[in-house]
Amino acid sequence: MNNSISIAIGGDHAGFEYKKVLIDFLKEYQIKDFGTYGTDSVDYPDFAHPVASAVESGEFKLGILICGSANGVAITANKHQGIRAAICWNGELAELARGHNDANVLCIPARFVSIELAKEITFKFLNSTFEGGRHANRVNKMSC
Repeated sequence: MNNSISIAIGGDHAGFEYKKVLIDFLKEYQIKDFGTYGTDSVDYPDFAHPVASAVESGEFKLGILICGSANGVAITANKHQGIRAAICWNGELAELARGHNDANVLCIPARFVSIELAKEITFKFLNSTFEGGRHANRVNKMSC
């Protein structure tokens, strides 16, 4: 893994256990945990916005958000102009999100993937790069 990449990570109560495991899995990286810090019910935007802002500002190169379905955190993160958040439920999608869409925030649906699969998805996301070329034109048309 490329441990020079800085990662902002966060999630809601449904993603808390996965977040803990992924932080340990990524211990060689520069990581900042934006919460939540327990399993009590919380509102996912309270964690998705800070992660998205940290990536959008350039403070962190990539973000990881985890909630039950990944839909809420992805929708929230994608409200930020500089964010391309992608819901990925397998490694191939993670590679395509980075390679074709220059995704900078990975959204994992904790209730729909195993923790081992979440690690694989994360590994593939972090070790893929944007291909540019014809994909760059498309990415450049995304912002409103």
